[in-house]
Amino acid sequence: MSILKEPALAKLIIGFFLNNRSISEYIINRLQDLFGDIDIISSWFHFDQTNYYEAEMSSPLFRRIVVFKKLIKQTDLADIKLATNGLEKEEAADNKRRVNIDPGYMLAERFVLATGKNFSHRIYIGKKVYADLTLIYQKNDFSFLPWTYQDYQSNQLVDFLSIVRKKYILDLKKI
Repeated sequence: MSILKEPALAKLIIGFFLNNRSISEYIINRLQDLFGDIDIISSWFHFDQTNYYEAEMSSPLFRRIVVFKKLIKQTDLADIKLATNGLEKEEAADNKRRVNIDPGYMLAERFVLATGKNFSHRIYIGKKVYADLTLIYQKNDFSFLPWTYQDYQSNQLVDFLSIVRKKYILDLKKI
């Protein structure tokens, strides 16, 4: 029989993309209002991996990632996704999103994103939300999975997530 124990706290990471960079600071401030102090903010990543969002959000699209200081319970991810969906709706215009917000979390061994879309590799976590295992960390590096989104396979984004992982491990030592 396995011995059950509390799961590790996780580092909250929220990525967002948009085509109008001028609302970026407002989005960051709203995320901070919802989730607390910010630890790290990425530079801009060009988001040109897919045309899936082009009809709704136009192009080009640009991504930023916001990392929060407070560690979260992994079970909070569904509620966080609901909150970010609410922010997307608040900022919509003409029934089209102006920003797409993707919350997730970092653990030492994996990076997980929340989604409302079911698929074979996604695990239901409640409240109409699924967890997508996006990257795994093994042999001192992140490994992609067959379903890892293209933009999460870019060297620039993986390098940023590696910095976040190192910071997360330091944060764990403080608790």
